[in-house]
Amino acid sequence: MTPRGQETAAGPEDAAPEYAVVIPTLGRPSLNVCLRALADAAGPRPARVVLVDDRPEPGGTPLPADVPEALRPVTTVVAGRARGPAAARNRGWREAGPVPWAVFLGDDVVPGPTWADDLAMDLAAATYRTAAVTARVVVPLPVDRRPTDWERNTAGLATARWITADMAYRRDALEAVGGFDERFRRAFREDADLALRVLAAGWAVSAGSRVTTHPVRPAGRWISVHLQAGNADDVLMTRRHGRDWWNRADAPRGRLPRHLVVSAAAAAALACAALGRRGAAAACAAGWLAGTAELARARIAPGPRTRDEIVSMALTSVLIPPAATWHWLRGRVVHRRVPPFGPYEAAAPPGAPREPVRERVRP
Repeated sequence: MTPRGQETAAGPEDAAPEYAVVIPTLGRPSLNVCLRALADAAGPRPARVVLVDDRPEPGGTPLPADVPEALRPVTTVVAGRARGPAAARNRGWREAGPVPWAVFLGDDVVPGPTWADDLAMDLAAATYRTAAVTARVVVPLPVDRRPTDWERNTAGLATARWITADMAYRRDALEAVGGFDERFRRAFREDADLALRVLAAGWAVSAGSRVTTHPVRPAGRWISVHLQAGNADDVLMTRRHGRDWWNRADAPRGRLPRHLVVSAAAAAALACAALGRRGAAAACAAGWLAGTAELARARIAPGPRTRDEIVSMALTSVLIPPAATWHWLRGRVVHRRVPPFGPYEAAAPPGAPREPVRERVRP
């Protein structure tokens, strides 16, 4: 018998750990593709499949989900609160009951053909300190042209460190840290926040072998402007995890400092013009124009350079800096009283020392 507190991996003779699949969804058509791939994947079936209907106003309309016959006996649809994927995932893993592992999938991903077998190996290799096991996420890009700005943005998910498009969490770890922080209302940073909290509590996060495809979903022209709302979430991350969280999460810093400068130049130009200071207004306007042009060029150059893409990049490059600035300022106001995260907020794994541990990564 292995002494308590000694870290060991499960042997091949052990049965595959039970798991539940939790999928927050807005009822997009991609959900049916995801469910079909899940049903067709070779390997142990999930003990539960929980679909969290997070549509803002379902109005009593049933979730448009075509659940494959193989999954129907274990599938449950529960109502979310339209408060975003973090809250929906919490609803899902708690509804799943006492299943040891909760595997979170996005409703727009496609598990690979051997996904369940690979997941079983990932979970069997987990030690008692393993809070979570990541997956390999693949984003297919066009082969006959350069990717658009939106396609490049989505491709970044393939290198995201703790992406919950496919992420397996031990239920005990979720309970120990209180699950996802529901102040994150978008599918952004809630995954990094949870991983940093479990690591700080003494758990570990391991890299798995299963493969999931994340297709690029359709998006409108203004998607890049809407995404600037994430700057408020970055403020929350800094409040909770300190200024060095970017490095610990391997997260790109983005262009916020430049957006602030460009927005300040635009505001100064308007103020100087209102005061009748034409020379100063012209100088500030020139600075704004140069910053906007640089942003547009940086986004157009690696893309397909079609007429529609160039027009979209030009228009949105005008709006992105003020949108980013606004959401950053809003975040500083909304989250001004958020306390920093302390290890006392979470429970460590049984028998483990309290000090934080590092993520186990692939060689």
